Amino acid sequence: MGDLSVSDLSGRRVVHVTTADLSLVLLLGPQLRAFAAAGMEVVGVSAPGPWTEQLAEWGIAHEPLHHATRSSAVWHDALALGELKRLLGRIRPDIVHTHNPKPGLYGRVAARLAGVPVVVNTVHGLYATPDDPIAKRLIVYAAERAASTFSQAELVQNVEDLEVLRKLHVSEEKLVLLGNGVDLSRFHPPADRGAAAAGARASLGLPPDKIVVGIVTRLVWHKGLRELFAAAAALRDRRRDIVFCVVGPEDPEKQGDSLSSSDIDAAKALGNVVFAGLRHDVEELYHGFDLYVLPSYREGFPRSAMEAAASGLAVIATDIRGCRQVVDDGVTGVLVPVRNSGALARSIEDLADDAPRRSEMGSAASTKAKSEFDDRRIVERTLDTYRRLLSSNPATHSRRHRRRRSITSR
Repeated sequence: MGDLSVSDLSGRRVVHVTTADLSLVLLLGPQLRAFAAAGMEVVGVSAPGPWTEQLAEWGIAHEPLHHATRSSAVWHDALALGELKRLLGRIRPDIVHTHNPKPGLYGRVAARLAGVPVVVNTVHGLYATPDDPIAKRLIVYAAERAASTFSQAELVQNVEDLEVLRKLHVSEEKLVLLGNGVDLSRFHPPADRGAAAAGARASLGLPPDKIVVGIVTRLVWHKGLRELFAAAAALRDRRRDIVFCVVGPEDPEKQGDSLSSSDIDAAKALGNVVFAGLRHDVEELYHGFDLYVLPSYREGFPRSAMEAAASGLAVIATDIRGCRQVVDDGVTGVLVPVRNSGALARSIEDLADDAPRRSEMGSAASTKAKSEFDDRRIVERTLDTYRRLLSSNPATHSRRHRRRRSITSR
């Protein structure tokens, strides 16, 4: 019996490698489920954690990578490389798909050393930008350039990163502008905004008569929370009608960039900052916000800002890579300088005082999301890349054939 058409992904085993299991679920969950629906055998690889239970509910297998860590520990990364190479040699996937920053570096190397036929990497955002110190750029860019030699495709979310990789002489035939997207059937303006807002605010314990400034994020400083809290402090006395709502989990690894319990307590003590913790109903909670903020220092292509835009919210974000792709300044929201709490506070106050402008921007944001942020296009571009690379690699045909014979002989 001959092989199935190479355009048919049914039965192909694809492994996605991230640092944390939380990323497999919150960052990649919709894509992993779509790949499984296409008939692929999907395996997530990351450090073990509580989110693997969600993967199991979706029918997606998980393999632990015990040495995976977000901390700056080169020795652990070297151990993770060896551990991953052994794991891949055991499960023998057709495709390994890594996700930067760190798994994208050692993951591409481990996959090629393990003899995996197809290696794909997604650049969610280069860990350095052209504005960073030259020492950081040299290290990050050199590492990315070297790691790219171990892949057959680099799926780049952000057009600004695409230009950087071209300047680094990453092979043009490997580069694919992927973009980013969200589930527009889940994130969209409510049919009855008043009722939706009332329900969301009741769920969050927020008063119905306040102007709510929301953010959905992990509690790490590089998301601009220091500036957000400074803006809240600046507005606290003169704008008692504004309240800030932070939705999202604490960083489980508690690395140097994470907020401590005392940091959270200090923000709460301002009196106008509410922490909602981890929530699984964020699509409903966006409806309780009047506007959305994301004062990050570094982004690739921010998912939460896209979700907010798709939900019909004006977005205030920093003028950085990623945020510039989500926010059209003055049209769908406002871009402010990075690490500038004063500009952030002024923009929040300006939009708080102008409900018609917020509404106009929110409508424009929703329209932009429909045309640019549909995650179905992201899934199809990725599947197209898989098909193209599988069809050009004869080793994948014999590998699937051996797997099918192994299954039928049991």
